[in-house]
Amino acid sequence: MQKIGQHFSGNRAQRIGVSGREINRFSRPQPATGSIGQEATAAAPRKLLDRVRDVLRVNHYSLRTEEAYLGWIRRFILFNGKKHPQEMGAAEVELYLTHLAVNEKVSTSTQKQALNALVFLYHKVLQKQLGQFTNVARAKKPQRRPLVLSKEEVERILRVMSGTHQLMATLLFGTGMRLLECLRLRVKDVDFARNQIEVREIHRRDVASGGGRTYLPGALERKFPNANREWAWQYVFPAVSLSKDPRTNEYRRHHVHENSLQKAVKKAVELAGIVKPATCHTLRHSFATELLSAGYDIRTVQVLLGHKDVSTTMIYTHVLNRPGIGVRSPLD
Repeated sequence: MQKIGQHFSGNRAQRIGVSGREINRFSRPQPATGSIGQEATAAAPRKLLDRVRDVLRVNHYSLRTEEAYLGWIRRFILFNGKKHPQEMGAAEVELYLTHLAVNEKVSTSTQKQALNALVFLYHKVLQKQLGQFTNVARAKKPQRRPLVLSKEEVERILRVMSGTHQLMATLLFGTGMRLLECLRLRVKDVDFARNQIEVREIHRRDVASGGGRTYLPGALERKFPNANREWAWQYVFPAVSLSKDPRTNEYRRHHVHENSLQKAVKKAVELAGIVKPATCHTLRHSFATELLSAGYDIRTVQVLLGHKDVSTTMIYTHVLNRPGIGVRSPLD
């Protein structure tokens, strides 16, 4: 079994490698059978993790959230000696959350994600109220300002990039999109002619080979069964190869993996000679600060970034108004 204390970072919670024997009590059951030549009259009850998965999908949670929640529930069970959550309650949840903050030293967002997963388990699946948590050690939230790049630094990064990666990085800085928002762009979402010929050619080959289907959100696939082969619904930045949909087991062409662009940006930052630890999200931060520096009001920037609360956008004003920026050194 891999180390149970493996750190989960933000919303990209990694799967915990747990052997089937260790988590057998909570894994997918085998069909029950009776004596030789006879089938069992009663179906075996569904296991806990299967019930959690069912409720997540009924409530239209994303696949990433599904994987993250299942991972946290597994870790919670193993932390408590494989005891069934039905036999536990708020005390065990508080102890586990405190363990994450004190011993594993996870971030605030990671601890909050674990809490959300366990609250979902008890409230939505087990129909058991946990009440108020009063003795949880909270993870400390570091007081960090977002890292930003100047326009000249961004231009240096883009100059050493090429092809699709350069185009995606340009969109991140030019529009302020999040990484996944860029990767999930559909043809219908943009009025963009450049590089569409290559994308359309891939789609034509897929259709000719009997494929050409892509993932559709919500109930669109049931309402419009042929829409997943239409050109308008294809991803602007498709993956090179087909991939298996974990929910339907169908092979489809998904968008390019986020690691591809993340690695390309990291390499470009090194090649450009920039010593800042810039990432794809740094381009989004830089977009916001450039707009505020140009005199755009905070509400406009909030709408463009898609922030629900203006206080989230206000953090960029702190970047621009750091003490000492306008002070001249005696050496000048």
